[in-house]
Order: sequence, then structure tokens, then C-alpha cells
Amino acid sequence: MVLNIPAQIGTRIEDIDTPCLLIDLDAYERNIRRMADFIDAHGLRHRAHAKTHKSADISLDQMAAGAVGVCCQKTSEAEALVHGGVRDVLVSNEVINPNMIERLAAMATQARVMVCVDDIDNIDDLSAAAARYNVELGVLVEIDVGAGRCGVAPGEAAVPLAKKIHAAPNLVFKGLQAYQGKAQHVHDYDERKARIDEAVAATRRTVEQIAQAGLSCELVAGAGTGTYAFEGKSGVYNELQCGSYVFMDADYQRIAMADGQPIDDFENSLFIYTTVMSKTKADKAICDAGLKAQSVDSGVAVVYGRDDIEYVGASDEHGVIADPDNVLALGEKLRLVPGHCDPTVNIYDWYIGVRNGVVERILPVTARGMCL
Repeated sequence: MVLNIPAQIGTRIEDIDTPCLLIDLDAYERNIRRMADFIDAHGLRHRAHAKTHKSADISLDQMAAGAVGVCCQKTSEAEALVHGGVRDVLVSNEVINPNMIERLAAMATQARVMVCVDDIDNIDDLSAAAARYNVELGVLVEIDVGAGRCGVAPGEAAVPLAKKIHAAPNLVFKGLQAYQGKAQHVHDYDERKARIDEAVAATRRTVEQIAQAGLSCELVAGAGTGTYAFEGKSGVYNELQCGSYVFMDADYQRIAMADGQPIDDFENSLFIYTTVMSKTKADKAICDAGLKAQSVDSGVAVVYGRDDIEYVGASDEHGVIADPDNVLALGEKLRLVPGHCDPTVNIYDWYIGVRNGVVERILPVTARGMCL
């Protein structure tokens, strides 16, 4: 197998092969510390969402800073991270495929495993699989607090599921999954806050109705990078699932705070590193990071730290950079901030971690392509 590693430990930044994923290790470490400080200050738990980075190494860095474990969206993603040394995972999604349920239960022989449900019959399948492996699965009832995807309606609809989980052999009712995904990238502060206020109210009501049925929610989980401060200060949520904060991307930096200024809680630490590969025209340059080097669902990448040039378009293997003052040179290297970090990461095999202009860490994208 060709490993296709774009650098080695000790390689100078200017000698790294491109396109590749570059991590500014200083900014990355500051991001991890800032989130950990917020969690500590508010008496919360942080279960970092690994769908952002899909990396066992980064998961372990986050856990070393205080995260209790990680979230994954798919069983195979969780398996890859458990194989890489992570010992506490929540599949923050429904798992209904019989083969995947079997793999989920098998994984629980190696790590603490939790999963979400929104269908009462799914509970029987999870219980039977857990019994076959003589393991215990933690289960959260997912409620739809505005994302419009998975989850039962908040309130009374969650109670029968909680009761059935509590009664099911080899399952433990852990609480609620209440993630408002649609609010994360709402750019306007007041609208974003209003959506989370609604989610908090719906979640509080559900916790109360489950309590009336004689059960307690050990975990009330949700929140993301765009809204974590709202949920974190709500008095309802106690386990936050922020993921993109560790890297940040161009779209997250378009969301505004109360003063109208862009969010500045965290820094860009992840970049698509690219090289100018053609400079035959005075007003533009062509770089080697095109569509196959990034996800463009949230727009094309943004050139980092430059306002004199602009990444304006892409084809499969080429990126077009507007260069009105003809300042770029052939072979020049640039950092691009991806529009959406999560699916961009899934394109690559490696992270190249740089400090003081030198490669210090090379990290595999452990769960790249794990979508089962």
C-alpha cells in the first residue's frame, strides 16, 4: 500500500508536499485548552465530537485535557477510534442495521459504549445483541429539538422509550440526546439564541416528564461549536458535544456574537496547504487544491491571512485564486481555511502538525471513510 505521506518529522514547512491537511499545533492546543476551561468553569462534561477530525490521536489529546470521551456518528467510526485506544464512545445516532448492532455490541467488550434510539422496537434489538456479548450498552433517547432529523418529539413521546430501556436486559437508560444541529451555523446571534432557547425549553420539559415517570436523566447531551455557550449556561444540558472548535472553519467564523462581530472563541488551526502550480496570467493563479481537496457545501476555501488575493473557484484538481495585483509567484505556498472542516477531513489520510515552521507530528485520519 502506498502511504502517500506528504512530509516527515522535521520537514520544513516550505518543503511539505501539497495539497495536504496542515495543523498549526499551537492554535490547536489553545483551542483544546479554551474549551476545557469553559467546561471546567461551568461544571459540565465534554464529550468531543470526533466526526470533525476522525482521529484517535486527537481524541486522546482532547481526553487528556478533560473530555470524558468522544461522540461518533457511525459504528465503524467508533470502531476505528476504539481500536486506536479510545475507551469511551457515544454513537450519537441511531443504529438499526442488524450487522451494525452486532458490531456495536462487540465493541462494548473493549470500551464503554453508548448509543441513541428513537424507535421502541430498536430497543429490543440492542438488548438482545448486548445479551449475546454479555455486555452493557448505555442508551439515550433522542428528541428532535429543531434539527428536523432523527428523534421523537420532546415531552411525553420520550417517556415510553426511557421506560423500556430501563427495563431491558443489558441496557442502561442514560438520558437524552438533544442536539439542535440546524442552529449551529445560523449567522445571526439573536436568531441562533432563539433557536437554542426553544431547544432548552423542550429538553427541560422532557427531563421533567421522564422524572415524573420515576426515571432520572444522568446525561442531557447536545450542543455544538456554534451554540455551546447557550446550552452550557442553561442549567439543563450537562454534557456538551462540541467538535469543530478544535479546528474551526470558514463558515463557523461567519457566525456573529452579540456585538455583531465574528466568533473569536477559537482560532483557525486546520488548513488545506496548497502550492501555486501555474502563473501564466497576471490577474490569477492556479493552485493544486481543487474540488477533490475540499468540501464546498459551505462555500469554497478562504485564503488565510490575506486580503489581497481570493480563492474564487475550483475544478477537480485546480483551484483558481484571484490575484489582481499580480503578487503570487509560481511555487508559492498558501494556507486555505476549508469552508466545512468535517467532510474536508474525510478526503485525507494524514494530518501534518507544524510548530515553529517544522513538522512535529504526523497523525493518521484514523476513521477516514468509515461511514457504515
